[in-house]
Amino acid sequence: MTKRYKKCPITEALCEFQFISKEQWDFTIPGLIYEKVKKKFPIKQQQTGIEMQLRPTEKGFEHKVEPAPPRTQFFRKNRKALIQVAPDLFVVNHLKPYTSWARFKPLILDNFKIFKTVARPQGFKKIGLRYINKIDIKGRSIKLEDFFTFYPSTPPGFPREYSGFISRVEIPYFGDRDRLLITIASIQPEKPNITSIILDIDYIMHKPEAISTNSLDGWIEKAHSTIKNTFESCITDKCRDLFDGGNR
Repeated sequence: MTKRYKKCPITEALCEFQFISKEQWDFTIPGLIYEKVKKKFPIKQQQTGIEMQLRPTEKGFEHKVEPAPPRTQFFRKNRKALIQVAPDLFVVNHLKPYTSWARFKPLILDNFKIFKTVARPQGFKKIGLRYINKIDIKGRSIKLEDFFTFYPSTPPGFPREYSGFISRVEIPYFGDRDRLLITIASIQPEKPNITSIILDIDYIMHKPEAISTNSLDGWIEKAHSTIKNTFESCITDKCRDLFDGGNR
């Protein structure tokens, strides 16, 4: 985001790579990668995988972790960052507290280079840089327009209070080589008298092999710039006050 906030709303940042492969996946690859990353990511575990999904419930939309195809995960000792390896898939995750792009970007690029050296992928099928923000606002009845410029709207005459909501847009970039996905939704709050909202911003390259594996640096820099500008465009000054904003 363009400002550094004392109360950063980012709950997770991740960069996910899906690869085109003409060869059968070699199941020794996770072990070979672990040998190269274990000093920084010593905790190894097997997972059926995780996916962050917004799902409707009786209490409104909830941000849930759902099972995905099996993955091998390597965590830092503090479990605030991890890398995930699966057939033709590589993911770098940074959980809260998120620090800065200056630290997250090298985490992505350095570990991607290791994966590329070991796995030798043929090319990118898809890339996604994603930031998930959780924003807690005091009160159970709020005006969304006071805090956000992007929010669902209803026709005149409808009640202005929602028991739950979700709104999503997909915006093409570079002749639809890339897409920006913006999702805003209510989720079940962790504390009483709080409205909790997820603002999920995902910039993806969805055209296979649209860029080469040697062009990643420039792509993720553009993706991050688009995401940070989108975030600031989606919130109001009243929302920024929730984060105790200061200059980044």
